[in-house]
This record gives sequence, structure tokens and C-alpha cells, in this order.
Amino acid sequence: MGTDTGHGQGHLHASDAPFRFCPRCGEVLRPRRVKPGGPNLAACASCSFVHYQDPKVATGTLFRLDGGIVLVRRAIAPSYGKWVFPSGFVDKGERVEEAAIRETREEVNLEVKIDRLLNVYSYEDSAVVIIAYAAHVIGGELQAKDESLDAKAFAPAQIPWGALAFRSTQDAIKEYIANYF
Repeated sequence: MGTDTGHGQGHLHASDAPFRFCPRCGEVLRPRRVKPGGPNLAACASCSFVHYQDPKVATGTLFRLDGGIVLVRRAIAPSYGKWVFPSGFVDKGERVEEAAIRETREEVNLEVKIDRLLNVYSYEDSAVVIIAYAAHVIGGELQAKDESLDAKAFAPAQIPWGALAFRSTQDAIKEYIANYF
């Protein structure tokens, strides 16, 4: 359970596995170039369905508490036991900013207010786009909650760089430190 999958950020979802059959008519999907110069996509010759493997969107917050940056130790795969900033996937129909606030509350029991967009992180070898916000605490008490083994505020010099979960975690923390410390 605690190993990465080798999919860039380590994220693996059912949507990462290619469809083998058309969800509309049940025919076998075959690789086909839909646009000149484009990639081969799983397509149905019978009903013209094309499966586009769109990315998943995740969001989270970076903020200061007691002179440090709050990180959470993951209690789920991928990267079980590694540290990340409070974050998670955006639900269909949910505003990205609201998802970041919700994930922070669910993971570390803190209410935050978004200050600004920190950055958007995407990588060629990852099926996940990460939207990170700089925020500040407006309530709650730091506590490890859903999907978390631990939650702590780390001074910049104490960040567990070798135990961070994903490349986006490291990139966002570096950017946050450069702008806020």
C-alpha cells in the first residue's frame, strides 16, 4: 500500500487505465489518430466514440502557523507516510478555491482563507494538475484528520525535503518559502 506507482506524481486512478471497450456500444476500442499530427487515442470504429485521457485536478493550500508551513503526513496511497501540504481532488461542480479550503479543513482541522494563487503545477509524466493557493488561518486547531497520520508546522529549515510525497509538493513549498519567508 505504501509504494508509488511510477506515474509521475505517483497518482493512479481508474481513469489512468485505458478503456478496452466502448462505453457507448461495447465494441473494442482501437488506437486511432483523430487529428493529423495528434496522438493515437482509443477510438470506436462503430459509433465514433473517442476516449480522451484528461487530467485530474487537485488543489491545496500553503500557509503559516506558529512560524512554519503546515504539512500533513499521508495515511493513504500513493506516497503513504510522506509529507504534503493540505490538498486533494476537486469534485465535479465544486469551485477550486472551495475545494482547497475543504481539503484543508478535512485534513488538518483548520479553517483558512485564500490570499492568492501560488501557482499551477503540471508535469508531462503526471495525470494530475495541482493548483496551489497561499492562504492564512482564520480558525480551528491543528490536528491530523481524514487521510492523515500527522500534521505539523515546519520552519523552512526543518522541512523534511527527503520525505515529501510529490514533485509538486517540493516545487510549491520552495515557491511559498521564496515569497512568504
